Amino acid sequence: MKKTEIKAFAKINLSLDVKALLDNGFHQVEMIMQQISLCDRVLVRWYEDLSKAPSHVEVELSTSKFFLPTDRRNLAYKAALLMYEVSGKRPKGKVRIDIKKNIPVAAGLAGGSSDGAAVIHALNLLWELRLPLEELCSIGARLGSDVPFCVMGQARGNPFLKKVFHGDPLASSCALAAGTGTDMTPLPPLKAPLVLSKPPVSVSTAEVYRGIDHVEIPIRPDNEELIHGLSKNNLKIIEKNMINVLENFTLKSYPNVMYTKNKMQDLCSPHRVLMSGSGPTVFGICDTAADAKRVRDIMREVNRESFWSETIL
Repeated sequence: MKKTEIKAFAKINLSLDVKALLDNGFHQVEMIMQQISLCDRVLVRWYEDLSKAPSHVEVELSTSKFFLPTDRRNLAYKAALLMYEVSGKRPKGKVRIDIKKNIPVAAGLAGGSSDGAAVIHALNLLWELRLPLEELCSIGARLGSDVPFCVMGQARGNPFLKKVFHGDPLASSCALAAGTGTDMTPLPPLKAPLVLSKPPVSVSTAEVYRGIDHVEIPIRPDNEELIHGLSKNNLKIIEKNMINVLENFTLKSYPNVMYTKNKMQDLCSPHRVLMSGSGPTVFGICDTAADAKRVRDIMREVNRESFWSETIL
């Protein structure tokens, strides 16, 4: 038996802009994503069994959240099957995946995508495939639009993966995503402590993207200026251009999210507070880790799932 454990980091959106609706039903997007220290822990074990049929690999999955699916509906499970498909070696045996969930579920933080990315990295190591990071990102894109960024970020945030991909510019904790969200350009990271708070509501990503076509968007992010701010490590420029256009739908449709953002803005002022992804999680920048912990403690009186975190550099 061989095993490895990967930290599957959450992500936040420093910006998110929605462009044209494509013929395939997806929107073009342009957004800047940043990896943060809040993470799931994904333990992957490989039990080689040469008696198994060469066209079959067994996958077993468990999570610390009883309500999450443990079959093909789970991106981590899908990732194992996909890695087997693309491996070429057709390894024989069983993959056992155990996920310790710390990232809130259905929160706009890419928790499921990050778990899938962790399995991609784990099997690349355990099966000694030695696939380059660019190819792992392409594999991830077949699972979901957030997975390639999670693959990139984990190669930066996990020390042993950082050694494996040393010198590869795609090993980055911050990136501009374009197209359907899978065309990635590495960027300098934001350095900041954060507080995150998830209201107890479920927000349908599909509903938000359908709805955004029918609401007015008064202001869009200037991603070029935001990238300039990141390159200069200038927090004022960064915060000025932190805009998520999906807020125009989600905040109006979900009063809990609006209340959470307003409450956090009061606590984090003068720093920026923004919704991540399609919601419902809201995050705010703080001056220090102590400030972030203080705001977290207050927000836990509003939303139980409130955390402090830091950006991954």
